[in-house]
Amino acid sequence: MNPNLALLQPYPFEKLNQLKGQVSPPEQLNHIALSIGEPKHEPPQFVLDEMQLHLGKVANYAATKGLPELRQAIALWAEKRFNLSAQSLDPEKHILPVNGSREALFAFTQAVVDATQPAKVVMPNPFYQIYEGAALLAGAEPVFANCTGSSNYLADLDSISEAIWQKTQMIFICTPGNPTGAVIPMEQLKQLINLSEKYDFIIASDECYSELYFDEQTPPPGLLQACQELGNTSFERCVVFHSLSKRSNLPGLRSGFVAGDAEIMQKFLLYRTYHGCAMPLHTQLASITAWDDEEHVIKNREAYRQKFDAVLSILDGHLSVEKPEASFYLWPETPIADTDFAQQLFAQQNVTVLPGSYLARDTAQGNPGQNRVRMALVASIQECIDAANRIKTFMSTLG
Repeated sequence: MNPNLALLQPYPFEKLNQLKGQVSPPEQLNHIALSIGEPKHEPPQFVLDEMQLHLGKVANYAATKGLPELRQAIALWAEKRFNLSAQSLDPEKHILPVNGSREALFAFTQAVVDATQPAKVVMPNPFYQIYEGAALLAGAEPVFANCTGSSNYLADLDSISEAIWQKTQMIFICTPGNPTGAVIPMEQLKQLINLSEKYDFIIASDECYSELYFDEQTPPPGLLQACQELGNTSFERCVVFHSLSKRSNLPGLRSGFVAGDAEIMQKFLLYRTYHGCAMPLHTQLASITAWDDEEHVIKNREAYRQKFDAVLSILDGHLSVEKPEASFYLWPETPIADTDFAQQLFAQQNVTVLPGSYLARDTAQGNPGQNRVRMALVASIQECIDAANRIKTFMSTLG
């Protein structure tokens, strides 16, 4: 067996299930889950119809590179969304469809890390645990860059030493962030690109929450957008990951894409050809219709706005929590240990939240997830309102 498997930590939800298993919730209250970031809004019916129309395609193998029509639809969407020059993304060179961003983030790390050399992979802390697992199984050492309130939940790039940068082969960034919702500003994206040029590492930008924001006039910037503003029109060393899961409420479709540096993408395609992970044809054809439409995405954002406004108005003055810049998460401070908070909230109110310490790692500066919990406002607006009222009641028991 791969000895690096022994380095993997239990997934956060395994820890959460153990924590909840020690208590019993009140039976008279229905369970409300705010722990898992799985969208619950209705998926677009036209996407489901398109998939149904092409179900017969299960009789055909799909190419790993995907349909040209899908890659073209993705290129047009990304160019418009991130203000890229027309035809700056070549569907033949810059884009690969993938079965959701999660598997792509993991596979990409295996393809790009050279474990024959000292390899470090920098990642935000707290973080999406796939980053750590992918780095460890690729034979690299994870380096955790703390994201705290004092830094606006952004990684302090200046705190990373010269010695670490010199051994860094890749950095994960997540913008908007999971679990903080922090958006990396354009200037920091540019700073990172300049660092990647200086130290020759790859930037893997997880942008799966990029379409969940509040101000229609100021969408979060993306890594490829920063490349273009710097004149890096070949997107050298830069790769982005996008998905229909959050944007279009299609987590089960397992449809996304990776885009960026053509040379890196060519090698990643080679890896994926052997990996055996081609997206099914009926999924690809349905995905085209999703990337081509923005109306359902705008409605989706409005639904989240309503939930944030309702929940935050209830929690105001009772829980230390702020509206994030983007995403569908709240990242409140807890007056007691985050694990105790999550366990007692479940025991008293049958509401599940995720302890922040489960999403972060201990560092010399502490664990940036301690005394915080992640709340995903993915349930219906009424359930979110009910959960907020129960949390308010629970807070009153803590004095």
